[in-house]
Amino acid sequence: MTDFAQRDEEHPGLSRRGLLQLGVAGSLGVAASSLWAQTPQTRAILAEATVKLHYLTPPDQFREFEREKPRVDQLPPEKLRQSGLDRETWQLEVVPDPESNCKVDRPLSQKLGTALDWTGLMKLAETRAVRFLHVLTCTNMPDPMGMGLWEGVPLREIVWLARPTGNVRRVFYWGYHHDDPKQRFQSSLSVGRVLEDPPGELPPILCYKLNGQWLSIKGGGPVRLIVPGAYGNKSVKWLQSVVLTNSYQANDTYALWNNDVETSMKTQARFLKPPARVKAGQPVPIVGLAQVGMSGLSKVQYSIEPDGAPRAADDPYFTKAEWKDAEILPPPQDWGGGLPDGKLPPIPLQLDPATGRPRSWPLRYTIAYWAALVTDLRPGSYRLRCRTIDSNGMAQPMPRPFPKSGNNAIHEVPLVVEA
Repeated sequence: MTDFAQRDEEHPGLSRRGLLQLGVAGSLGVAASSLWAQTPQTRAILAEATVKLHYLTPPDQFREFEREKPRVDQLPPEKLRQSGLDRETWQLEVVPDPESNCKVDRPLSQKLGTALDWTGLMKLAETRAVRFLHVLTCTNMPDPMGMGLWEGVPLREIVWLARPTGNVRRVFYWGYHHDDPKQRFQSSLSVGRVLEDPPGELPPILCYKLNGQWLSIKGGGPVRLIVPGAYGNKSVKWLQSVVLTNSYQANDTYALWNNDVETSMKTQARFLKPPARVKAGQPVPIVGLAQVGMSGLSKVQYSIEPDGAPRAADDPYFTKAEWKDAEILPPPQDWGGGLPDGKLPPIPLQLDPATGRPRSWPLRYTIAYWAALVTDLRPGSYRLRCRTIDSNGMAQPMPRPFPKSGNNAIHEVPLVVEA
């Protein structure tokens, strides 16, 4: 069961008629889907299965990993102030690496009294702030940790404030860590990725808002880095230090933990609350989530095979299974996530300013929901699987099936059909 499904709020007292109405006009706008052009009974079944899906995750429901001891979000308010972890005392340094020959004309330094503070960041935000939709996901976890609307100032704007002039190849950075070197978690980017965005790409940002709300301490506030297209290890929380270096090496903490730190997010499908036991002859709704990675998403598919069916030794990724297309649900009308009336503020970068709707769908580096209705199952034990086909026609887990560059193994669950 995914964390997204576990966190959805219950809706007691909804009648089947009410669910059908939500299916027609509900938050996901599923009436536009051909999947719903069926009988009133099957539409009601699908509505009941999808009514609790919310696109954006409320900020307090994001799943977070806390490696620091003691936990940063449990520090008393005075300690947070002393540590630069509230908006009044936060500061960011952008300095040259003392172990390289990087040239920086105007370091942003606490020692020199030139560090960037909250007032300076908000001044930049008046003209430079951007917003974008992005899923937060971990290299080594199968399920996303949350889907958000992030707001901040591009990292390049702050780097240029320090006036680097030469010998810069990488940018590495870290956040608050109790002044304990053993607890410091750092990551890095090439200077090219920081300073320039390829067409259609989003900039790494100093993020201070999630779904229109100030970042909480638990969520990495007052300021964290968000790196689009990358896994969460790049998006360091409680950001306080940025270092410019001429080193050619990625010196990320994750690199020492046997991870591919330069990998881009992968495309994959997951079930949401898959059925475990069903009755023969009854329509079975299947609902899931797709994480849209670097290569986009063209299809979500599912397969149902008898348990113990023979499997060819040269087919580890089930390419010879009988895969059927599910339906990718359209963009929501109500984006959820605690936004007022479920409406997005102006204007996330992936949306068309004229229409307020996504320029394409599904959006890369976000999620999409999908659904299917399975009928005519005979009694027996089965294996239920789902997978994605990316925009290049590659079936999950290809083209990068290696777990240390992102977890995208085919999701498989048991299903028992009772007589």
